[in-house]
Amino acid sequence: MKVVTSRENAIYKSALKLLQKKHRDRTGQYLLEGRKPLRDALDLGLVIEKVFVCNGENAEELEAVLPEHALIALEHGLFARLSDTEHSQGVIAVIRKDILDEEAFAEGCKGGNIAILDRLQDPGNVGTIIRTAEAAGFSGVIATDETADPYGPKAVRASSGALLRMPVLTGASAEEAIAFAKERGCALTVTDMDGEVSCFDLEEAGPSALVIGNEGRGASASFREEADITVHIPMAGRIESLNAAVAAGIVMYCLGGNIPSIRHHR
Repeated sequence: MKVVTSRENAIYKSALKLLQKKHRDRTGQYLLEGRKPLRDALDLGLVIEKVFVCNGENAEELEAVLPEHALIALEHGLFARLSDTEHSQGVIAVIRKDILDEEAFAEGCKGGNIAILDRLQDPGNVGTIIRTAEAAGFSGVIATDETADPYGPKAVRASSGALLRMPVLTGASAEEAIAFAKERGCALTVTDMDGEVSCFDLEEAGPSALVIGNEGRGASASFREEADITVHIPMAGRIESLNAAVAAGIVMYCLGGNIPSIRHHR
């Protein structure tokens, strides 16, 4: 196993750059932190370029499944600069993105519900919604071009491995996302504080494209104007709004996804 102790090391500097979106976009790579996500990536056969282990500790399991050149021990201070967590498990992988074009994304969705993230700025919300989408039986997620990068460290961590499995299309404009939904017969369902229907009164009527708008401004005019239905979440007390990821989760489960226990016991 190679040992790196200098911040000037070319391999380390290249990995450090992946904390920036422009380098993730340019290289098609991102950072994946944690042992379970790494095991999931290995099980899925995803391309793993490098794996950094803090001080080379507890690397025996990884040595058995990774090529020797892929495993690198980092001195603690260097590892800490690369890590996004306060209490790291001591493993960070450089992994190749599973980049989908629209055709591949459509095939991966297989006609189910999809979520559209409209200009969300908090990467934690982005990752949490991807995680919840998988749990609620959704088939895919579209992150529009003004949405925080799903492959950023905070979003990857919040997705809790779902990013590895859930088809995600990035970089689409609002108009492209709307066209995609309409062409595939999805009802464009837009979350709105003044929405016409309570999420608890939604009726199952084929696949939906659920639009979750910006944390402060809600869904953009493009989505509201093209909406087949606008949905609100009833709230008690003096609360005016919910966190975007929480709101998305509530409506996702109201829509039912592909989970029989949800569809049949509403």
